[in-house]
Amino acid sequence: MNLNSFVKTHGLGNEYIVLDENAISFELNPKSISRICNVNFGIGSDGILLKTSSSRADIGLKIYNPDGSEAEKSGNGLRIFCKYVYDYHIVTKKQFTVETKGGIVTADIIETENERAKIITVDMGKAIFTSHLIPTQFKDEEVQDKIISIDNHNFTINCVSMGNPHCVIIKDDLVVEEIKEWGPKIENYFMFPNRINVQFAKIISRNEVQILIWERGAGFTLASGSSSCAVASVLRKKNLIDTNVTIKMLGGELKLEVKNNWEVRMTGEVRQICEGTFHPELIQDLLL
Repeated sequence: MNLNSFVKTHGLGNEYIVLDENAISFELNPKSISRICNVNFGIGSDGILLKTSSSRADIGLKIYNPDGSEAEKSGNGLRIFCKYVYDYHIVTKKQFTVETKGGIVTADIIETENERAKIITVDMGKAIFTSHLIPTQFKDEEVQDKIISIDNHNFTINCVSMGNPHCVIIKDDLVVEEIKEWGPKIENYFMFPNRINVQFAKIISRNEVQILIWERGAGFTLASGSSSCAVASVLRKKNLIDTNVTIKMLGGELKLEVKNNWEVRMTGEVRQICEGTFHPELIQDLLL
């Protein structure tokens, strides 16, 4: 990439800006990240993906939320990043590994008739249900059907880690205003030391689930890969769905496979929006 150039891509409406750590002239910190992600004063994005080197995988990735916090893993972010490194010939093979803060994942590139559209399958790793590893501060070995009370409102929660923490709440009906109201309160609930991603999930059939998402550090979002994996893992553990399931979100659908050892594979399309270069005036603002 040229100095201070970027690529912007979305996965089901969940959009990320991709940068190369060796091709930016400014420090990537919470202030600059928030400015870049701001739709009014920056480019506008649900987060930033930073290409790094890795001694453990083919390539490294750091994932930043719009508030500047670093995420362990992002399913949509991973698929976007994998399309980027393949399209721009940073990797030349169709199966490769990526090191994230949440672990090493394997990606497979499936090309379609439209050369700029890619179907990406990502090995998201193993779902972890052990309470302190998620992490939560509950004394139970696992957080399954645990009732918590926030502002005199009870929620039955199920927690899991996909390399990042998730709280799944099964609902009969999904209301956007409801997750917008309660999502931030659950995210910051005192029993979640690193905060948590929140999903409201409605089971349609054993092969189809609809979800709404409140993303830690980002807020209400149209789609999330790791959230989809978390929901599928929790529902599979409860034997409410089959091994293969379609997760429906406002931004689109993902195909999930939850294996018997709790390894999760995710498949979905990503599409590039634009590429460009930071204007010197924006760079100046980032340096203030």
